[in-house]
Amino acid sequence: MQTLTKPKVINRLNRIEGQVRGIARMVEDDRYCVDVLTQLQAVRAALLRVESEVLKDHLDHCVMGALTGDDPAERKAKANELIELLGRASR
Repeated sequence: MQTLTKPKVINRLNRIEGQVRGIARMVEDDRYCVDVLTQLQAVRAALLRVESEVLKDHLDHCVMGALTGDDPAERKAKANELIELLGRASR
């Protein structure tokens, strides 16, 4: 992961971790289900934003580096890796 992206991702993950702990407290305190579900949706959205940031970083650096490089085997491997990753994401 690129040096500039890493602190931003770690910061977001730490905030998500705090949100999840808050949801656990909500469940322990028997909070209203709709409130818990709302917070769960917020965590899911936050995780998708982190996933998007990590994917963008991977495309900008790892994949582009391989695709513009001189090694055909590395280009093919990165292309296959990307196809597999996107296939898993669409399930």
